[in-house]
Amino acid sequence: MDDLEFRRRLLADPFDNSQDMAEARNASITNRKLSDELQQLDSKLEQAMKVDVPDDLADRILFHQSGQPSKKNWKPRALVAMAASIAFVFGIFVGQYNQGVGPDNHHLEIAQIAMDHVKHEAGFVANIDESVSLSQVNAKLTPFGSSFNEVPGHIYYVNHCGFGDKFALHMVMGTPEGKVTVFVVPEQQSSDMTQFAGSDMQGVVMPVQNASLIVVGDKGQDVSPVAKSLSSELNWEI
Repeated sequence: MDDLEFRRRLLADPFDNSQDMAEARNASITNRKLSDELQQLDSKLEQAMKVDVPDDLADRILFHQSGQPSKKNWKPRALVAMAASIAFVFGIFVGQYNQGVGPDNHHLEIAQIAMDHVKHEAGFVANIDESVSLSQVNAKLTPFGSSFNEVPGHIYYVNHCGFGDKFALHMVMGTPEGKVTVFVVPEQQSSDMTQFAGSDMQGVVMPVQNASLIVVGDKGQDVSPVAKSLSSELNWEI
């Protein structure tokens, strides 16, 4: 598949997981980054459009209309109300796309990116076992100025990935409680280990040097010991 066809199909459906698209998506870091960015943008657009409608909205509209003296006076006000509604929805979208303005929003954003990434990659990595060695993992960590002394588990998969507007390490490893996904993102998101959860998965974000170590597992998995163990094995260049 040539580059033009890949981009055309990716723009049409960022979540196209057909065999030829999966191969093209993983053919280069550039293709993987573009795919990740479009998937994340699509998810943000979907979230931005999920605006709860008040239960009494219909009654409030009818009440407002009944109070207008004439259709002539109603029309400009209706247009203003419509413009305000559009501005409100657009504001929600812009706020989510820019990842909020406070540290709490930023933490929620990195957790959501991690869970979305795991969800979107599930079909691709589910049956992969590349039996990755420690030296291969550390080769992927070299651009981040870090390395592991050892990794406490079998490594099924490791690669770079697009993570928001950054590159990150993406690793799938085995633990006594099952597989987990590990990200090393070159940006510290919080000063303490923080937990997060979604509908079917949960994880932790742990600050390590000037980066963040993120571990995501299935709902009910205790991933905190894994994060602590990995953190203790990380070395950083001075």
